Amino acid sequence: MSGNLPAELTAFFGRHSEQAALASALATARLVTVTGVGGVGKSRLAVRAAAAIAPRDGAWLVELAPVRDPDLVEHAVASALDLTDHTSRAPRQVLLDRLGGRELLLVVDGFEHLVDATASLVHELLRRCPGLRVLAAGRRPLGTAGERVLPLAPMPEADAAALFTDRAAACLPGFAPSGHDRAAVLELCRRLDGIPLALELAAGRLRALSPGQLLARLDDRFRLLSGARRDVLPRHQTLRTAIGWSHELCSPRERLLWARLSVFSGPFDLEAVEYVCSGDGLHADDVLDVLEELLAQSVVAREESPTGVRYRMLDTVRAYGAEWLEGAGDAARMRRRHRDWYMGLATWCELDWFSPRQAEVATLVECELPNLRAALEFCLTDPDETHLGQYLAGTLWFCWVGCGRLAEGRHWLDRAVELDGAHGDARLKALYVLGYVAILQGDTVPALCALQECQDEAERTGSAVAAAYAVHRLGCLALVTDDMPRAERLLRTALDEYRRIGELNSNVLMGQVELAMALAFQGSLGAAVELCEDVRRVCEDHGERWTLAYALYVLGYAAWTRGERALARDLVVRCLDLDHTFHDLLGAVLAVELLALFTVAEGDAAEAAVLQGVAARLWASVGLPLFGSEYFGGPHALCEAQARERLGDERYESQVRVGAELAPGAGVARALRHRHGRVPGGRRPGRGEASAPAGAPETAEAPETAGAPETREPAVSPTTRGGETAG
Repeated sequence: MSGNLPAELTAFFGRHSEQAALASALATARLVTVTGVGGVGKSRLAVRAAAAIAPRDGAWLVELAPVRDPDLVEHAVASALDLTDHTSRAPRQVLLDRLGGRELLLVVDGFEHLVDATASLVHELLRRCPGLRVLAAGRRPLGTAGERVLPLAPMPEADAAALFTDRAAACLPGFAPSGHDRAAVLELCRRLDGIPLALELAAGRLRALSPGQLLARLDDRFRLLSGARRDVLPRHQTLRTAIGWSHELCSPRERLLWARLSVFSGPFDLEAVEYVCSGDGLHADDVLDVLEELLAQSVVAREESPTGVRYRMLDTVRAYGAEWLEGAGDAARMRRRHRDWYMGLATWCELDWFSPRQAEVATLVECELPNLRAALEFCLTDPDETHLGQYLAGTLWFCWVGCGRLAEGRHWLDRAVELDGAHGDARLKALYVLGYVAILQGDTVPALCALQECQDEAERTGSAVAAAYAVHRLGCLALVTDDMPRAERLLRTALDEYRRIGELNSNVLMGQVELAMALAFQGSLGAAVELCEDVRRVCEDHGERWTLAYALYVLGYAAWTRGERALARDLVVRCLDLDHTFHDLLGAVLAVELLALFTVAEGDAAEAAVLQGVAARLWASVGLPLFGSEYFGGPHALCEAQARERLGDERYESQVRVGAELAPGAGVARALRHRHGRVPGGRRPGRGEASAPAGAPETAEAPETAGAPETREPAVSPTTRGGETAG
């Protein structure tokens, strides 16, 4: 016996780690199953791995896809092994007799529609034939004892692009995409989920279409990718039939859940599935069992996330399910249920933002953004859902402002307020959040228009909550445009109104910090410190850390003016650490500006210039540097003047360029580490140094890049941040 593995006719790309993992598994286990969605490359990988092993009696491929009758599985295996027997013995007995003393590898491919019969045979063969190993490739595991399962993921972008280019060159000799074509190829690979079958089918279309034209037609991927080759299995001749093969193997309840899961965008968790997808033929108590079956069949993939176990469908698989959902006439109802779940999630997150779970909320919203976007899109494109879209866009203020997504928030809020909603309170909320976001972006005219409209309408309708928020935001606008007396008056008015109506949340606390800034800029430093100490106490009582960062910023500035340099640095480093945790670029860059001033005063003008370069790069991602404000720009101007004087213009500019070349995460990490030129951040103060504020966690040294996004939207201004309530 020598084997029957087919020779490779086309180049094999990537999969280096998968090949190594498969070889390692086959060295220690006698049954290894490669699983994955249709067309992902399971068969090709299995055959290549088998060819590399070369057991004494060969590697033998058994293709079970054409077999329909479970009773014929044993005959198919015997035929693939070229075993002939004309006696009346059962085929299984023939296999046991012939394989008992041999050392060979059996590659069983395409068994998923015959899983019970295949598993029974494989189990007995392995038990009775000690020299046998089995490598199976299918859309689900065999589920027998001793099985090692290796899920095969789609190809990464670079390997997918190489595969696509190679197959395209077979159709168009010399094909080597560059420029716009290269970008289109990369986007094609992403949109097709890195599925080799889909990429090969798409490459075949380049006989008639350019990469850009192919990309433009990809929304109808199942019709487009139907260029069959004669040398492939029928189930792989088009993308539709490849995915449809999995669909045929599903039970009615599994098909129903597959269709309903198509309303999710990006990862989702079990609780969301149980709420959105249950009912009308699928009881909530049965959802987990059915989901596990879809996982077993590689229709759904499991993944770990910072918020726990989540599930994901490839876009191609989701698109197939969406067609079935539309065909069943149930798409609109399921999208409303999806919207309801994520509306509730956003409301819960808004309320929980003012709690010890604030960081957890930020992480959860990051994971749920694709589904929140889908819910917003659904609401804002259906006239009957407009008011819910306005409410959702406003409710997510903490995401836009607190988690560094101002530009995206502006997109949704602009769309929301352009629409007329049946519920005025929802539109008012969207208006005052829009005004706030526009202020933070330095877009003062639209901010003023939105806030004035909100204030006028709130007074007309008697909405005390919206009126208070409008006044507060107008106070923020005055603060960043250097009108400190007006800022003080408006902020005091808003805080009084918040107390009257019973508001206590991050917004109220931020209003106090903003009032403290207005007072400090007018010379009332003692009153500013008193306000921020109160904010710090409330934050520590409630576990709030986002607003705390800005109280520490003001307290650090105040400590510096009193000559308490060690305390000032500890406070502002802690502020920067918190801002970095929340991806708050605007809060972070203001803290870096203060730390640069502290550093030049401590005698290290070169490092101060580097930090100013770090700040310059951050401001480019945030907006108008220092709001164009003389008050907020004071520390920067003083630091620059002193550093230039000590270094000279040429060296100062050189050091600034050093900082500006650092990636944002690395620049922030440098600012967190630097103390008096050498001492890393996070150590305890030495003898004679002031310690951090009571109750403030010790600063942890940040890694150079871990957790630091290279390019993120600005979070919020430390002078203009606040929160909305669920009202």
